[in-house]
Amino acid sequence: MLTVEHLQKSYDVRGSTLEVLRDITFTVREGEFVSIVGPSGAGKTTLLRCLSGLLPRTGGRVVLTGSGRLVDSPPPEIACVFQDYSRSLMPWSKVARNVAIPLKNKIRDRGERRAAVEQALAEVGLEGFGDHYPWQLSGGMQQRVAIARAIAYRPQFLIMDEPFASVDAQTRADLEDLVLRVRHEANLTIVLVTHDIDEAAYLGDRVVVMSGRPTTVRKIIDVDLPRPRSQVGTKALPRFTELRTEVLKLISESGGAGGAGGAAAGGAADGAASTPV
Repeated sequence: MLTVEHLQKSYDVRGSTLEVLRDITFTVREGEFVSIVGPSGAGKTTLLRCLSGLLPRTGGRVVLTGSGRLVDSPPPEIACVFQDYSRSLMPWSKVARNVAIPLKNKIRDRGERRAAVEQALAEVGLEGFGDHYPWQLSGGMQQRVAIARAIAYRPQFLIMDEPFASVDAQTRADLEDLVLRVRHEANLTIVLVTHDIDEAAYLGDRVVVMSGRPTTVRKIIDVDLPRPRSQVGTKALPRFTELRTEVLKLISESGGAGGAGGAAAGGAADGAASTPV
C-alpha cells in the first residue's frame, strides 16, 4: 500500500542543519495496521507529515504502491486524524458540518453528502449528535467526530498522530476498540504514531520502533496476537507482555524514558512542542 524508501528530513536552524529523520525505510501492506513508537522528540510526527504529503522530504521517497505515485502532496487516498481534536475541529460549525468538510468536492449532491455524514457518525456511535457543536461534547466524543470526518471520506489509508493522547484512560480504551472495529468494517490500512507501548502492541499488526534523533528504524516487530482483540483478554496474554517488554527495551536503549503504559506521559510534548519534530 505504501513504500517508504530512505526517507530523510532535515531543518535549517539558524544557519545549521538539524537532521531529524535519517534513512527511514519500511513498507505498509494493504489492510495492515502499523504502529510507530520511539523516544520523545524522535520525529514521529514529522515522519507522519512526510508520509501524508503535508511536509516536503529532504531526501528519499514515499510511494503509493498500487499506483506507483510519489507522495509529494496530500493524496486523495489518505485521510489524517490528529492529536489535538480541539484544534482540528471547527468550533463555530456543528458536528455534521465538521464531518462534511472533506466531502464537499467529492460528493456534489447534498442529499448523498448528508447520508454519508450520518453513516459516518453512526459508525463512531454518534447518531443524533449532528446538530451539536463540538464544544458541547466531551473530549472523547470530539475525537470520535474527528474520526468520523476521516472515515466519511472513505479513504484507503488512514494516518493517525497520537489520536488518543488527550483523553482519559477509559475513553482511550474505548476509542482503541472503536478504531479496530472501524478498520475491520471499512477495510482500512492504518498507520498510527503513539507513545503508549501497550497501545502500539494492542492495535498493531506490526510495530515500527524508531531510534533517537537523528531517527532511524531500530526494529520492526511482528505482533502475533490473535484477533479479534479485547482490552482484558489480549492484554492478559503472556505474549502481549513479551511484546511490550521487547518494545520498551528497544526504546529505553535509544534514550527514551517512561514505562510501557506511561510512555505517553513523557511523549505528550512531542506533538505539542513548538519545534517541528
